[in-house]
Amino acid sequence: MTPLADDEEELAILEEIEGLTSARQLVILPVPNGLTPAELLTEADGYGWTYVNAAFCYTRATGNRFNGPERGAWYASHGELAVETAQAEVTWHLTRELEATGVFENVTAYRELIAGFTSQFHDLEGKIHGDVSSPDPGVAYPAGQTLARDVLGSGGNGLLYQSARYEKGQCLVALRPHLVQNVRQGNTWLFEWAGARAPTISVRE
Repeated sequence: MTPLADDEEELAILEEIEGLTSARQLVILPVPNGLTPAELLTEADGYGWTYVNAAFCYTRATGNRFNGPERGAWYASHGELAVETAQAEVTWHLTRELEATGVFENVTAYRELIAGFTSQFHDLEGKIHGDVSSPDPGVAYPAGQTLARDVLGSGGNGLLYQSARYEKGQCLVALRPHLVQNVRQGNTWLFEWAGARAPTISVRE
């Protein structure tokens, strides 16, 4: 909504109005079977609590690399190549959706969210974990979801792993909402497809 506002005060008003009708902003969320309402964050947890809850409540029917449809997760990139990795990950997923239409004409804006973590995660980086690291979702997702359920069931917090979409990129997945802390906004990226599979990426001022 940034292009609709002249300053931060107007933006805050627009966000409040949008929040009145946005399911992602409401306290009542479609909590999936593998998540308990008590795990979700509240306004007392500070800015970004609705974003975190949405990541855990809105799931795909097939899940993702380290979460099934019964429970979401918070995915992020980290390290020196964090921005490039995040952009490559977003590009891959959006391009995959465009492939279903056969039309590579699209403009999507993504707001960068920056968060902090003070927990210990299982480190898969630099290690061989077979199917979990495959770039093919049909291979990686079932294996990764099984691993994540084992980690979660044993009291673990999440995983550090190498990106399948960007060479030398580093990613993490937090399996519990309270682990995602100090959320704040970064840049807004524009992904533009103009007929080709590869988009141009720019930072919106």
